[in-house]
Amino acid sequence: MDRIIVTGGLGFIGSNFIHQLFETRDNVSVTNVDYQGQGSNRANLKDLRLNKHYRSVKADITSSRVRSLLKNADFVVHFAAETHVDRSIANPEPFLNSNLIGTFNILEACRKNEVTKLVHISTDEVYGSISSESFSEEDSLSPTSPYSSTKAGADLMAQAWNSTYDLPVVILRCTNNFGPNQHPEKLIPKIIIRSIMGYSIPLYGGGGQVRDWIYVRDFCTAIEAALEKGKPGEAYNISAGNEYSNQEVAERLLKQLGKSPDTIITVEDRPGHDTRYSLSSEKATRQLGWRPKHEFDSALALTTKWYLANAGWWKPLATRKALSPTPWKERW
Repeated sequence: MDRIIVTGGLGFIGSNFIHQLFETRDNVSVTNVDYQGQGSNRANLKDLRLNKHYRSVKADITSSRVRSLLKNADFVVHFAAETHVDRSIANPEPFLNSNLIGTFNILEACRKNEVTKLVHISTDEVYGSISSESFSEEDSLSPTSPYSSTKAGADLMAQAWNSTYDLPVVILRCTNNFGPNQHPEKLIPKIIIRSIMGYSIPLYGGGGQVRDWIYVRDFCTAIEAALEKGKPGEAYNISAGNEYSNQEVAERLLKQLGKSPDTIITVEDRPGHDTRYSLSSEKATRQLGWRPKHEFDSALALTTKWYLANAGWWKPLATRKALSPTPWKERW
């Protein structure tokens, strides 16, 4: 039986990945290490409480104690990170602690416990913005926010631990995920929830920023492929080719909700806002045999349907701050 440690498994992508593991594998045990902070939600995995192959441990990866938790692990998937760009602008220190010090502890724990493979979850934001074409894994990192700079630093540490200590680490850099269980502070759930509540839909600087969107379960299949086939020391871009402006995403969601696009308003843009992210996932297709399965609009419909049916999940999280038109101005 494969023993897998997941850090940050109470978060959006981590919880979807743990569900994916139990849905696709019979021979796996999962230990979820999560500090149960801002991006964590125990409700995401409440259905696994009686699963004898699942264990949840409350622990902070910024503490060296986490190193002992990785004993006897075969594989580690490292999601745990502070991820919200706006909060990183308002208060960068938690991002430094979690994304750099926390990753250092995970790297050291994996090295000393001789894990079979570590999959480190990164982001497309480490590359910065690109006006045309798409970034490949060979392009240099050029982060522009406190969040993305700490994630880039974590990537470089992972590569250094592979070079220096021969640590079997694989890096995945993914585009914008969306789907069930995503925190209301993120764009797609924020649009859905504000619309349900009868609020306007605020878009930074008119919403012309372009992102490549991927349904979360498609990214989960990429992580599984990296566990099985990813070459240690390599980074893989993961994207679905769904490049849309924030304005286009808002209009598609409002159409599905039967709401008028007239509810969209323009608000002040955040500092250092990248205009376009785009990744080529040709390497992942070639080496991992991975391709996304979900078409964008059908995945948006699945996501919208989930939020409409699960108000009990999101209402406690839909605070004034989380739904703020300009969260980078809030005190976090």
